[in-house]
Amino acid sequence: MLDGRVQVNGATVRELGSKADPARDDIRVDGRRVKVVEQHRYLLLNKPRGYVTTRSDPQRRPTVIDLLRGVREYLYPVGRLDFESEGLLLLTNDGDLAARLTHPSHGVARVYEARVLGVPDEHDVQRLSRGLVVDGRRTEPADIRVLPVRRGADEATLVVTIREGRNRQVRKMCDAIGHPVNHLRRVAIGPIRDPKLKPGAFRDLRGDEIEALKKASRGRPSPRR
Repeated sequence: MLDGRVQVNGATVRELGSKADPARDDIRVDGRRVKVVEQHRYLLLNKPRGYVTTRSDPQRRPTVIDLLRGVREYLYPVGRLDFESEGLLLLTNDGDLAARLTHPSHGVARVYEARVLGVPDEHDVQRLSRGLVVDGRRTEPADIRVLPVRRGADEATLVVTIREGRNRQVRKMCDAIGHPVNHLRRVAIGPIRDPKLKPGAFRDLRGDEIEALKKASRGRPSPRR
């Protein structure tokens, strides 16, 4: 370093112990920029209602990035969770894993709790399970479970498991059977769950969770029923 071979942001460094941040500073040795091997990071966020799942928004609405206080890495959301919905969302800088998780060919399950108006009957549940036409295209088969409903109730909660990520899919599926959603929460992404994570809070995935997610993303969906 003392022989003037190292430059940081255009300034020659000649003092031992000088510090620089490879993620932010232009570090060069003999005129060649030092390439940084980016460390992958995987965050699990419990998205509250009222945030968009993008890095920026032309309408100036709050984004999920606004919730990542203290996070310096350039992370991006994996998949979508609409403005009115809440629940688990992954953010990462691992582009390969993000692509596998979002592509329907890998069949990674997403589980939602949807509170709907009215109480769907068995015929409605079968229509959701088999797949129905939304936006001119039939949805893939889904797993549907109706939670116990008290007598005389005017709404019900469905546990919906899907393996494709179409825009506002669960809401549109429930609209199609005449039971619109009035509250939607994602409770699982593949093997990842965390019922203790509070709305607006986030945490790093553990090593075993990352491995389980990678394993799930290498799978294939079951044949169409």
